Amino acid sequence: MHPVQRADFDQLMVPNYAPAQWVPVRGEGSRLWDQQGRDYLDLAGGIAVTSLGHCHPAMVRALTEQAQQLWHVSNTLTNEPALRLARKLVDATFAERVFFCNSGAEANEAAFKLARKVASDRDPARDEIIATTNSFHGRTFFTVTVGGQPKYSDGFGPRPQAISHVAYNDIDALRAAVSARTCAIVIEPVQGEGGVLPAQRDYLQAARELADAHGALLIFDEVQTGVGRTGTLYAYQHYGVVPDILTSAKGLGGGFPIGAMLTTTDIAKHFSVGTHGTTYGGNPLACAVAEAVIDTVNTPEVLANVASRSAQLRDGLTELNRATPVFSEIRGLGLLLGAVLTEAYAGKAGEVVALAAEAGVIVLQAGPNVVRFAPSLVISEAELASGLARLGQALASWTA
Repeated sequence: MHPVQRADFDQLMVPNYAPAQWVPVRGEGSRLWDQQGRDYLDLAGGIAVTSLGHCHPAMVRALTEQAQQLWHVSNTLTNEPALRLARKLVDATFAERVFFCNSGAEANEAAFKLARKVASDRDPARDEIIATTNSFHGRTFFTVTVGGQPKYSDGFGPRPQAISHVAYNDIDALRAAVSARTCAIVIEPVQGEGGVLPAQRDYLQAARELADAHGALLIFDEVQTGVGRTGTLYAYQHYGVVPDILTSAKGLGGGFPIGAMLTTTDIAKHFSVGTHGTTYGGNPLACAVAEAVIDTVNTPEVLANVASRSAQLRDGLTELNRATPVFSEIRGLGLLLGAVLTEAYAGKAGEVVALAAEAGVIVLQAGPNVVRFAPSLVISEAELASGLARLGQALASWTA
């Protein structure tokens, strides 16, 4: 068999992705190496997924030990890693019940179905889901329709109904939209794909009050903001606003596929036996790895590092911008930050991503105008400084 090369992608894979021309083959901490042995500083974290960097020893140990014991059982059985992880999530959050699945889209699908099921059981006329424009909640047809970006849902025929969208951070718009028909309000505490835009505290508080006043559920999509990313285990804890349902994925497995929906006993009871399920949800391997992630992240040391590195990243980007003024704003929470391009460079975030990779640093975009950063929560001061230096080289060459 011939050696695998990037060109094979174009011959073998469905063309719904456009990956970079280089192929990573090894990762350790916040560094990746490609097929030619070149190293890259990873400030993208697999889109906020590799929360402990690449091949963290605690994760490798958990996976290796579990792989020698039990890989899979059907959902007619439970297993010890799933129960241990569920207990830790319940103990650390508002939740009393947990549903495990395989991704953020699956977690949100479960959340939206549960909200509709609660409404159907209590008041069948209450079916509307209110979400926000420019939101992102996954790629299933239900979740992509709840997401407020038509470019992801257009072209697939009739959409699921009774879903509406209002402007993010707009209390008046939300107040005008919520009614006796509303079954759920869905919000990302920080819009990720929509441009790394944090919610205002009074906006989330207003959403909580409106949901309570109208008998609706409040759902927080914490797929991207959860598991330490914003400096608290979940972003709702930073804001002090508690949802009825919370979804988690991405960083929860640190790179191993897992998702979770967290909720209360009273709400969870509407998912009675057989109403929802997933073949691989609660997989022993995934849950063992996620348990190691939670044990590592939910500590004062790691959460303090998030705060320290967040300040370093903000200061570093501000300093780079003095030398090469291309950003109009640095925004976000913790280690989920976005650098908004000035009007002169609008629409060119993709160019920054490509040039950064040429300079040996991996960053992301969040729409055409925002460069996104989501590095490991345990990235070191030296690693982050090196990544910023490489980004500075890229920006200097871009604007020369």
